[in-house]
Amino acid sequence: MIATLVVLRFQLPHAVLAVFYGVDRSTITRAVHEIRPLLAARGFAVPGEAGLRLHTMADVFAYADARGVELRLDGTEVRVRRPKAGRPGRRAFVSGKMRQNTKKATVITDAKGRTLWTGAIRPGRMHDQTAVNTEGIGDLFERYPTVKAKVDAGYRGLAKQFPDQVQAPPKKPGKDAPANEVTAWEQARKQQSSERICVEHANAEHKQWRPLQRYIGRREYYDETHLAIAGLVSDRTSMR
Repeated sequence: MIATLVVLRFQLPHAVLAVFYGVDRSTITRAVHEIRPLLAARGFAVPGEAGLRLHTMADVFAYADARGVELRLDGTEVRVRRPKAGRPGRRAFVSGKMRQNTKKATVITDAKGRTLWTGAIRPGRMHDQTAVNTEGIGDLFERYPTVKAKVDAGYRGLAKQFPDQVQAPPKKPGKDAPANEVTAWEQARKQQSSERICVEHANAEHKQWRPLQRYIGRREYYDETHLAIAGLVSDRTSMR
């Protein structure tokens, strides 16, 4: 367990930990492969509810509906190894924003920035809203009409679909817009940003863990690594 936590926190090579503990490298690798999926499957701690954990986006919406929690959604991406030349799907990892090979995830927090769920992990080319749509977020908003969320401009289509539940940043006025309209837009944008910034802070907490700054391991283990780290972070933030 300790060796796995060290790998998750600092992304140290298994050979280094093997020297530190006086064991063979394969022993460390086997321990990590046994413990990491268990940590990834634990889910996310519920603030103020010891022992209760959220595992799916549907769990988050049910919790938000029952407790009157307003959600915050945001996407985050992490650089990963570039697939080998000629491998099918190689371009799917190229992020349009970062111009790098990345993997993305969706993070949901409450208004205090406490991590409630992380998932919808996908290659960097996929748009943020497409990812949550594949998780059935539209059906969840319909099923829980009292649940509200604040999002960034990447989810503007979701805000159009559910205007009474999802709030995205207001659109920028045109070049010929009067000064009072521009001023009102700036105030609304800043207000919405200040209310949504807590999910950005949650992403920053996740990225204090070295693998989520730049992941140098094998891509097939990235999802487990991200979920394990996010779950551990939720244990700490749920105590706020």
